[in-house]
Amino acid sequence: MVSIGPESALEDAVGTVPRADRRAHPRTYLMCPPTYFDVVYTINDWMSPGDRVDRPRALSQWATLVDTYRALGHQVLVIDAVEGLPDMVFVTDSGVVVDGVALGARYRCVQRRAEAGYVLQWFRENGLLRPRSPRYVNEGEGDFLVVGDVILAGTGFRSDPRSHAEAAAHLGRPVVTLTLVNPHYYHLNTALGVLDDSTIAYLPAAFAPESRLVLRRMFPDAVIAEHSDTQWLGLNLVSDGLHVVLPAQATRLAGQLAARGYHPVPVDYSEYLKAGGGIKCSTMELRGFRRFSEMGS
Repeated sequence: MVSIGPESALEDAVGTVPRADRRAHPRTYLMCPPTYFDVVYTINDWMSPGDRVDRPRALSQWATLVDTYRALGHQVLVIDAVEGLPDMVFVTDSGVVVDGVALGARYRCVQRRAEAGYVLQWFRENGLLRPRSPRYVNEGEGDFLVVGDVILAGTGFRSDPRSHAEAAAHLGRPVVTLTLVNPHYYHLNTALGVLDDSTIAYLPAAFAPESRLVLRRMFPDAVIAEHSDTQWLGLNLVSDGLHVVLPAQATRLAGQLAARGYHPVPVDYSEYLKAGGGIKCSTMELRGFRRFSEMGS
């Protein structure tokens, strides 16, 4: 584990929110419709080009997810899909935004590299601060998850560990490196979900021993998920601090969350498992986002 940034910030960022204090906070999300979603190549252990995608079902599930966010009081902005980029629906991998500052992505897999440019251009056209493309491989919120004032950063399969220092410098937040060891959980957001500013849920078996020690130290009250739920990408969830939108099939995890005072919001997003994607994969949070039109008011 490598931590980048002041140690005091790491200590102050965890263990500060009482369990009973569950409050929903309005969010702004960027999403991309699954207009061209398909499985035509293999870049992770979930994908098999022989699995035929039911595109109407995929579109219906995506639309339900959008409607769910809006019903919970969140703003959803949409970037246009691009023909020839079947994974662009998983827009969260194309950047990370903190305090309105945007860091783009640089994909390891050649099949997805063009996606990053379209999202970076969207950042530039919509008022994000200091949008830039990273020097090192960095797969956005696939591997960078914000917990309070800290960014947890995954490596092992996709993002280059050198991108963690780059993200810390550009985004102005301390970064903690976590190493993934199971190729089934190739991105951090497949093995760890952020519930609020001091609480996470995760699957210990997805992490190297030293990273498990870090997580136990930082988050002693974490929710420990089971493999039966992570097979449905149950940890690929989105939370506003109270409502947790997660796969409908992750029933045990939903029960664990309810016992902690969260409100699980189950959504069937199973069509996207064919590409190894889930709810969080399709949802980029725009923290501190303000449009150009709002900046002068």
